[in-house]
Amino acid sequence: MKGVIYTETVVFAPPEQFAADAPYQLAIVSLENGKRLTARILGDRVAIGDAVELAETRNSIPFFHKL
Repeated sequence: MKGVIYTETVVFAPPEQFAADAPYQLAIVSLENGKRLTARILGDRVAIGDAVELAETRNSIPFFHKL
């Protein structure tokens, strides 16, 4: 599954269950089918307009990485 970053942010003060992961990047990804979803970003930081691809899903959370 591929898409493009619609918007992004870095979370420095996460909910308790994600505290060990902070800071981490969240993004809204515009998918090729026209839908959008919220996802975590693995690896290099992304910016608006960057192409991304689904890397994995953990506990129903999609993780994308920059292409």
